[in-house]
Order: sequence, then structure tokens, then C-alpha cells
Amino acid sequence: MTTHLRIVAAGPSSTIQDRGRVGYQRYGVSVAGAADPLLHAAANALVGNRPGEGAVEFTLAGDSVTVEGGPVRIAVAADAELAVDGEPVPGWTSLRLTDGQTLRIGALRGGMRGYWAVEGGFALQPVLGSVATHIRSRMGGIDGGALKAGDRLPLALDQAADRGERCLDPSLLPTRGDRLRVMLGPQQDYFTPAGIEAFLEEDYTVSHEADRMGCRLDGPAIEHARGFNITSDGIPLGAVQVPGTGRPIVLLADRQTTGGYPKIACVVGPDVAALAQMRPGERLRFTAVDAAEAGRIQARHRELVDGLPALLQSAGGFALYDSGRLLGFNLIGGAVTGWD
Repeated sequence: MTTHLRIVAAGPSSTIQDRGRVGYQRYGVSVAGAADPLLHAAANALVGNRPGEGAVEFTLAGDSVTVEGGPVRIAVAADAELAVDGEPVPGWTSLRLTDGQTLRIGALRGGMRGYWAVEGGFALQPVLGSVATHIRSRMGGIDGGALKAGDRLPLALDQAADRGERCLDPSLLPTRGDRLRVMLGPQQDYFTPAGIEAFLEEDYTVSHEADRMGCRLDGPAIEHARGFNITSDGIPLGAVQVPGTGRPIVLLADRQTTGGYPKIACVVGPDVAALAQMRPGERLRFTAVDAAEAGRIQARHRELVDGLPALLQSAGGFALYDSGRLLGFNLIGGAVTGWD
């Protein structure tokens, strides 16, 4: 029998995500994928998965899931209150759960998004090489939509490996500030010098018009020099479009494939994730870097993701053990009689 995780209660916008559908934008297919690849990879590392394995991304508050079968190994990469069958358990730690046990993930204490992963990943049929959910096109995940109560997620492993649990100290991950690094272009010539100066020198605020597709910012208007329409071209991750209102829009994981507003800049990859974690009302500022520096930033990020397994430690007393598993261990090895 295939082991499943049954969704008892779903967060407001929980979806299955991996690295996305890379290579299909030219056919009009959005990439999707994790909004914060680092935390997504951290959740996967905790359960022994490769960085790009499908995991659940939740927004503001997490899900409650019950094991059907198992045991399963699950980990949550987020600052949130967690409980198994009502008993508090730590985050950033792998947990071995048995048939019938329920994990509840509460509200995030900070940031917008968290991730939970299960050892071995989900047994889902990839669409164009990915299980990432893109809700607007109803593609990937579970029927192309957000998770809902009653959904049963099939797991690739019927039983978790019998090993010790691992944890990750989140303080080892980079601290994210309010400065987003950008490369100017490709249409910076569509803006006046005053418009570019405003973009780089003034503060902007995350508006309530923000989701996985993009984030509209409030702040000083960015002045156009040559109108605000261009021949539609490709939209990379982190592109900063400026429509006629002068209010910049940063495009995120679920972005459209092409667009006809000029792009003043593009946010460097790791800082796109920082923006995706900002809540409405948070302030930020853009800082320009050249192509060489952007390349170095991205290279350091890849090294960090690849090096996550080396940051893991034994979870010690954090692991959950059922009575049957405890009886299987020699807990008093070395003792022969009460007189030894």
C-alpha cells in the first residue's frame, strides 16, 4: 500500500514546488518553482533529499497533515510553532512520524513563506519535467491547485529510512536585509536620469498587491523617457517592470513569460527570494551591481545550497520514537547482570 500524507487543514496558499519548469518559457509556459529556493533546499536537506525535490511551500501559515501508512520522515524549514499530536516539536529538524500521527504547522513568526519536505519526495507525475504547481495554468502539483483539506499526497517511499534525525541551525543561513541588488537594464534607456536616480536612491514599500507572480511596490514614481510600451519580450526572474503609473513591479516565480512594459533592472537571484519573504509594509531599497558581481553573488548562493548537507547536525533528543522502535534498540549495551 502506498503511504500518503492526508491534508487535515491547509494553509491559505500551500502548493507543491520544486525548481520549476526550466526551458519552456519560449513556448509560453511559466517556470513556477519555489519562491525561496534556499529554504526549499534546506527542508529537503533535512530529510536527505536532493535540493530540487518537490516540497510544500506554505504562505503565512502552514498545514496539518496526518500520516497514512509509513513511517515517514518530514521536516519544516520555517520559524513557526509545530506540534505532533498536540505536543510541541522543534522546527529545522527531521521528524519520524508513524501511521496516524498528525503534524500541525502554525503561523509564521516572520517572513511570508516556509517549506516542508518528506523523505523521498512525492509520487507525482511530472508535467514538462516538473511537479511545481502553477495555479493560473492549472499545471502540476495536485490537480494544478493549492492544497486543500482532504487531499492525499502519495509518497515515493513507503517507509522512511531507519536512521537518526538531523537538524539545521538557521543562524548559519545568510541574514537578509532590505537592500536588493539589481543589474540595470535591459531597457534603462526608457527612463530619465531622474527616474533612474529615484529607483536607486529612494525607499520603496511592499504593497498588498503581491503574490507568487509579482510584487508591486509603493514609493516615488519612476519617470519614463520614451513612453511605457515596448515590443513584448521575455521576462526573467526578478525583472523590474515599470508601467505607466511609474510604480515598479518585481516579477517572481509565477511570472508571465513575456511582457510589454520596459524593464529598468533585474533583481539578482538570491535577492528575489528575499523580496518574496517580505510582508506588505516592509521597506526596501535597490542597489546597482555589475554583471561580474551579480555572477559572484549567484555562485556563492549555489555553493551555499550545495553545502547545506554539511551544515546539518545530529538532532539528539529532538527525534520522535515510537515504543516499537525504542524496543528495537539495545539501550543498555554492555550490561550483563545487575552486578556488573
